[in-house]
Amino acid sequence: MLTIKLAFKNITHAGIRTWLNVFVLSFAFVLIVFTEGFYDGMAQQVKDAMVNSEIGGGQFWQKDYDPFDPFSLEQSHSIIPDNLSNEINKGNASAVLIVSAAIFPRGHVQSALLKGIDPNQKIVNLPSAVLDHNADTNSIPGLIGSRMANNTGLSIGDFVSVRWRNIHGTFDAADIKIVDIMSTDVQTIDRDQIWIPLNKLQSMLQAPGQATIITMKKTVSTIPSVGAEWKFRNLAYLLKDINDNLNRKKVSSAFMYILLLSMALLAVFDTQVLAIFRRRKEIGTLMALGMTRWNIISLFTLEGSMLGVLAFVTGMIYGLPLLTLLAKTGFALPSMVQGVGSSIPPTLYPKYGIRLYLITTIILFISVMIVSFLPTRRITRLKPTDALRGKLS
Repeated sequence: MLTIKLAFKNITHAGIRTWLNVFVLSFAFVLIVFTEGFYDGMAQQVKDAMVNSEIGGGQFWQKDYDPFDPFSLEQSHSIIPDNLSNEINKGNASAVLIVSAAIFPRGHVQSALLKGIDPNQKIVNLPSAVLDHNADTNSIPGLIGSRMANNTGLSIGDFVSVRWRNIHGTFDAADIKIVDIMSTDVQTIDRDQIWIPLNKLQSMLQAPGQATIITMKKTVSTIPSVGAEWKFRNLAYLLKDINDNLNRKKVSSAFMYILLLSMALLAVFDTQVLAIFRRRKEIGTLMALGMTRWNIISLFTLEGSMLGVLAFVTGMIYGLPLLTLLAKTGFALPSMVQGVGSSIPPTLYPKYGIRLYLITTIILFISVMIVSFLPTRRITRLKPTDALRGKLS
């Protein structure tokens, strides 16, 4: 108890030097928590958007389907198996048929994907119901995203010519009427594609009962088994690219943590070295009064550790309200950042938890304790008579 009281008295009497160290350490603590919360919040938003708007509880892919190979689309469609058809009829799954096509918006040719989906599906939050409300029976209703609308200049009510090739290799063409423009954070259901009714696209391709992807409902607990023609992709597989990108960003941000924390710890280290140099006679007096060398080492180490405690308290005082406000209001990304990457929402909401605070606090405290201990090792070789004369050796 005496050592604790003496350590606290020493750091409080150090004045501005103590509080400069506390501020630097607390700033590093708050910034690390903010950055980690930023990435955790972004990861959660992106995953939620992907799950709710596209991948549901997992997908069955036709064996030839490769989303990164547009040439595979000609073969990537098959008859929907009976057990998956039963799941679709029960509302536990939804089929999507995909074909590569060429569109001609405002007289210009552009490649695009035609995606057929059931207008009555409830598996993903795609506004497919608008495809069921088309007064003009002679036209094909189409749904596009805001990015697609910006790239093509199409508006609601516009017609766009589209050319495709059916499963027999014959080219055909028709006009699609844009009935709605959706706004979504998920680019993979927005950019360079037009959504039309599934039965209409099956008729256009002369591929009745066929599909490319079967999306399962999020709440489905049992995944049906199918033949070799279809492969199930779970959430871990479908979200792998997003997780890998976020992990790479976290690794790059770790360099900033190390740099920032190193600068803060360097200040503590210099303070400890200076304290030992200036308090030589005090050390000698304490040793002459019977305090052992390890007791003195514990005293200086405890003083440095208290800086970490004060930094944590100070960081919580000004950091907790700020981080809470950011978590509630979020912050908008610059327009140049929006649309770059995959499914990044325009407004990000950081996510903080007790685990994040605890891990950051433990790392900060252990680092400060180690840095506080290192300069004190010289005290083990110090003679009381030399210390009383103001010498360190």
